[in-house]
Amino acid sequence: MGDAVSMSRDHVQSAERSTAEAPPAAPTGVETPFLELLARGASADAYEQPVLLARAEGRPAETIGGLERAKALALRVRAELEGRRRREAELSALFETAHDLAGLRDLDAVLKAIVQRARSLLGTDVAYLSLNDPERGDTYMRVTEGSVAARFQQLRLGMGEGLGGLVAQTARPYVTDDYFKDARFQHTRTIDAGVRDEGLVAILGVPLTLGHHVIGVLFAADRRARVFEREQIALLGSFAALAAAAIDTANLLTETRSALAGLERANEIIRDRSAVIERASDVHDRLAELVLRGGGVHDVAAAVSQVLDGTVEFTEAADTAAAPLEASRAEGHAVRHADDWIAAVTAGGELLGALVLHGHPGLDPVDQLTLERAAMVTSLLLLARRSAADAEQRVRGELLDDLLDARDRDPRLLRERACRLHADLDSTHVVLAARLDGPAADAEQEAAARRRLGAAASHLAATRHGLAAARDGGTVLLLPLTAGETATGLARRTARQLGSAVHEPVTVGASAPVRDLAAHPDHVAAGYAEGRRCLEALRLLGRAGDGAAAEDFGFLGLLLAGDRDIAGFVDRTIGQVVAYDERRGTDLVRTLDAYFTCGMSPARTKDALHVHVNTVAQRLERVGRLLGDDWQDPARALEIQLALRLHRLSAPAQH
Repeated sequence: MGDAVSMSRDHVQSAERSTAEAPPAAPTGVETPFLELLARGASADAYEQPVLLARAEGRPAETIGGLERAKALALRVRAELEGRRRREAELSALFETAHDLAGLRDLDAVLKAIVQRARSLLGTDVAYLSLNDPERGDTYMRVTEGSVAARFQQLRLGMGEGLGGLVAQTARPYVTDDYFKDARFQHTRTIDAGVRDEGLVAILGVPLTLGHHVIGVLFAADRRARVFEREQIALLGSFAALAAAAIDTANLLTETRSALAGLERANEIIRDRSAVIERASDVHDRLAELVLRGGGVHDVAAAVSQVLDGTVEFTEAADTAAAPLEASRAEGHAVRHADDWIAAVTAGGELLGALVLHGHPGLDPVDQLTLERAAMVTSLLLLARRSAADAEQRVRGELLDDLLDARDRDPRLLRERACRLHADLDSTHVVLAARLDGPAADAEQEAAARRRLGAAASHLAATRHGLAAARDGGTVLLLPLTAGETATGLARRTARQLGSAVHEPVTVGASAPVRDLAAHPDHVAAGYAEGRRCLEALRLLGRAGDGAAAEDFGFLGLLLAGDRDIAGFVDRTIGQVVAYDERRGTDLVRTLDAYFTCGMSPARTKDALHVHVNTVAQRLERVGRLLGDDWQDPARALEIQLALRLHRLSAPAQH
């Protein structure tokens, strides 16, 4: 290859010297045949034909000389274009290995990185990779991560045997939450012994494919029963596709290491002369860097915007033109829509959104490929973010479930678990019960709405340093009270925030403030029961989509409150009258009690108290100033009478 490059370079330099030494010729249109040859991609031999034809026709020497110079220039352009096309294909193959895998050079390092990434992304106990052996017709364990059993690490699976052999044979993913109880797989003594030694229970396996050929299987497994969600299967499947390409690239790099040095040198020359290839390399570096530092989808859009010299944004599927989005999804390529380009962001058949390049009707193939690769990186980031969010939501839910159900937990361990989630169980909290109150829907839509509510509640709990969990067809939240905040205010604010997040009415019932949760987890269960009673009261009163606490329901709050705060109710209702009597030595409480006992008749009240009717009037006027002008309205009067009765029962010696 070096001799060929050298000969080509000498030929080009010779042509350049000939061009430089020859006197400039007047435009004669001699370039036209060579432009036509370039346009149709003719072979190098075809470029001799115009010169031979001119000589055969006896054209002037000046014309023939012009043709010779045009031929030399055309051959230089042809060689340059050929080199660029070759390098573009090579860069595309390297880009397929994805962000950090692109920097690896030997097969062992690639395989180890693949398994480590798979275990990290899915959060499993063990991850491993097997490669097919065409000569022996089986698949053998190549790399493991988290494995402790030697026999398991040396397993070989015949095609169709066990879960991995079935994946390798059928090129389809298989998953089981309990391998030994699953009759779909062909169990053998050797395979079962290895799996038993490792202690594996739940196993997910996806094929590593190149074209239509299976080259191995990528696994993720747990030592306990576990249900792998569809998103997790899609995530491992998407990563397996990249892993297969990375394995293929690593093999090619190993086999052609000596040729790679020459290709890298050619790449440097091409990058110096090609702005298009420079942009492709730039976006590769930017995407790899932002992925490694934990960037998000909007960071990807910003990076691609700079490289493509346009405006790129990530849009939700619902906010993107349906027809071009579906076309991009079906074809696997970016498609043009008016003056925009749309690249679908998908994973495992699920449509996650789109990257849209605005106001850029013309797009060369390399830039189009750049947009498509950015969409692929975006899908990985979205799936990874979803996996992380699901994991955090699960951990927060498990802690709250323990507070609600397992009341004999060690307070120290509860505090430590809460601290890792940035929650403080020693601060004052409110327990809130939340439920969707939107229009009736089918089972699938209702389940999707509940998932949205759970995700929104988990996000709210994380931002407020609280906890959230699914419960009784709705969601329960444990949120701390901030300074100056009330249970009522927190309930109403939570109802608004959750309703806005799920685009449906959400009703929220709140408990009274609860304290010392680590030492007294039963307070959480009692608070949840109180919050549910408030929630049901709101729905019965036609206040769906609102939030409230027991204190908002007057004397009905006594029936709703878990701790029956009688003293608080009495103080809120007639506390000012009681305090006035205590300060002034007056008899307003007894007068008020007698007034209601006598059917709110001042005349009968003065007889019961043995005072003048004017004295009764003066005392009632004072009561009105203390309690407000509406104190004799039926609803308010009922609460005052109940408070007087409770006050009398709580302090009989004073009456």
